[in-house]
Amino acid sequence: MATSDESTAKARRVWEKMAPHYDRDIRFWEKVQFPGGREWVCSRATGRVLEVAVGTGRNFPFYPPGVSLTGIELSPQMLDIARQRATDLGLDVELRVADAQELPFDDASFDTVVCTLSLCAIPDHGRAIAEMARVLRPGGRLLLLDHIASRWWPVWAVQRLTELVTIRAAGEHMTRRPKVMLAAAGLAVAESERLRLGTVERVHAGKPVNGG
Repeated sequence: MATSDESTAKARRVWEKMAPHYDRDIRFWEKVQFPGGREWVCSRATGRVLEVAVGTGRNFPFYPPGVSLTGIELSPQMLDIARQRATDLGLDVELRVADAQELPFDDASFDTVVCTLSLCAIPDHGRAIAEMARVLRPGGRLLLLDHIASRWWPVWAVQRLTELVTIRAAGEHMTRRPKVMLAAAGLAVAESERLRLGTVERVHAGKPVNGG
């Protein structure tokens, strides 16, 4: 079994390789499987925002005016594209190479944490969720968008067969469901939607004030 460091190194190699054609490839899936998802998530962001696994910055156009945006990404090549996108949009975004499983920020540093279409490929997504909860201030919100395990068994069976290939090739999981891990990270779900035969989930979770 691969160690955590080996899995993370593999993920970096995969995303470095995908970076030049990621925008072209994901555009199709955004229209077919995730329409409106980025808008749903980003419209709920407020204050100081951390975007985890920012990728090529495809969420940038959808953030409300006035947010202060920081983005982290494992792949330097993906981050270079995100940096150029921010420049093209006239946005002031702090971008840095970092690992979602070990965020380089103090506790309670952000009002909002965003992660879209990425927890499926982070090696230890439970650890990443715990880190996102850690850097959220009390009263802050976590906003997620991802493909997840369907509730319909024929669809789930196809997903399970598919991920036997995709996990080995690219570390991408089809049958994860991050929402069920949020309570263990101290977060409470405020809104959630399941779409596309239950294969897509949008989640808005909050970090309670004073643990209540």
